[in-house]
This record gives sequence, C-alpha cells and structure tokens, in this order.
Amino acid sequence: FSLLSDMQAKGMTSSAPILVRIFKQENELEVWKRESSGRYALLKTYGICRWSGQLGPKNREGDRQAPEGFYLVTPKQMNPRSELFLSFDLGFPNEVDRAHGRSGRHLMVHGECTSSGCYAMTNDGMAEIYALAREAFAGGQKAIQVQALPFRMTAENLAKYRADPNFAFWKNLKEGSDHFEVVRHEPRVDACGGNYVFNASAPRGPLRASRPCPELVYEPETAALVEEKQRNDTQQVAQLVRAGTGAFKRVYLDGDMHKSYRRLLDAAPSSYASFNVAEVSRLEALKGEPLEMPIQ
Repeated sequence: FSLLSDMQAKGMTSSAPILVRIFKQENELEVWKRESSGRYALLKTYGICRWSGQLGPKNREGDRQAPEGFYLVTPKQMNPRSELFLSFDLGFPNEVDRAHGRSGRHLMVHGECTSSGCYAMTNDGMAEIYALAREAFAGGQKAIQVQALPFRMTAENLAKYRADPNFAFWKNLKEGSDHFEVVRHEPRVDACGGNYVFNASAPRGPLRASRPCPELVYEPETAALVEEKQRNDTQQVAQLVRAGTGAFKRVYLDGDMHKSYRRLLDAAPSSYASFNVAEVSRLEALKGEPLEMPIQ
C-alpha cells in the first residue's frame, strides 16, 4: 500500500513504465517510474543484499562478476518459478558484451541473499520489484531498461577511479547515465565500435557493435544538455585532482552488500524477516571493508 500511495503522490499509475538503475559500489537498486509528464521520477531505492566479484564488467562465465552495462528485460525474461524466489534475467551478454568476447548466462536480479554474478535483493525487496515490472508489462511496456553501473557517476568517484583499467568503459556508461539524468527520459541505446551510443542515429543504416562507428547524428537540444553536464563534470574532476585527490582501485574480497544488511549481520541473529544469514553467499568475504588501493 505504501508504494501505491507513493505513486499517487508522484502522479504515477501502477501500469506506467519503469526503469531500473543499479549502483554496485553503493549497493543500491533504484526503480524509476514514468510520470504523467512523460519524464521518469525515482519511485524507490532498494538496498542490494548481495552482489559478487569486483567493480567492472563481467568478462567470462565463472568469474563471479555481476554485469555492468545497459540491458533490456522483456516479459519472457521474467521467472516467477525461480529457484531464488523470483527473478528476471538481465539479458547478458548483450551486443556490446559479445563484441568484447564476454561470456556468461543466467545473470539475474533475484531474491534471497546469495550471488555468483547476480544482484540479490532479498525476497521482500524482489517481491516489490517483480510486481512493479509485472504491472508495467501489463500496462503495455515492451521492455524495461536496466542501467547497471559501477558507482554513482559523481565527480568524486570519477576523480578517484580515473586510473582504473576499466575507466574508459565506465566513461562510456557515464554517457548513457548523463543522457538519462539531463532529460529524465529513457535513452535509446545502440552500439558501434564496441561501445554504447545513446540517442544517436546513422543516416546510412543500422549500427552494429562489431563495426566501426559511422558519422552519428544526435538530437541537438539533448546533445547540448549532455555536453554541458559533461563539461561541468570534467571541470569538477580536474579541480579535485588539483586539490590532491589520489587515484585508486577499489578491491573487494568478493562483492558487497548494502550497509543496512551489514548492520543486521553485526546484530548476530541467525535469520531475519528479509533473509537467512546461513544462506548469505561467501559470508567470510563480507567481514572486512573493501580496500582502496593507490594507483601510481
């Protein structure tokens, strides 16, 4: 009932389209919903109970990496009979992943609190997320965009991780994030030259991730807003670097969980309404905080 009240207060209907944003480092999943104005607004933020691996894309099956990128979830990817309560498949590998030779399958957002490359949301959290997706599909949405990002694309994070080997990939993801944030419309996602391209078109045929990028055409008003944001972000990053912000690589033993669940683990009971401690994957990897390793 609280979600319905929130929707009504924000001018949303239960059948309006949704968009999902995942932030690994912050251990958060956001559900955005389209308002009557046509723009998306944040409906609710969920703590991620468990993800595995490190910051960075998934490269091969078995590496425990949770995917990063822009994915589409269709009704056929929804699984109400999942072994992990409820789930939907992210659609990894997508076209960009395949262009880089990335492999893997069955990469999900699901319930419970165990991960070997997935985003686990607890049963309570997944019940709400699944219901929101189900209602959006019932309302006519063909596919839900999932933006899986390594961290919130703040100037502080960009300055800190500027020397990470994944930084070029993360800058490409930031382009899509910027397109969404400046206009709050779902960006159209294509690919060429092994990268994502957003809200772009090619006058001479469709784009392919495995082919070089042709000359691209962008909608002028949106492109101007994105360029302004990127210019401001670049200036802020440069100021932070001049002020002494060091370059780091963030290293996990094996992924992380939201601070709210960490507090529950510290409280010591064997189970909670939202998850069973005994079923948390690689519990020993959560004993310490991730390390920030300086990059010279």
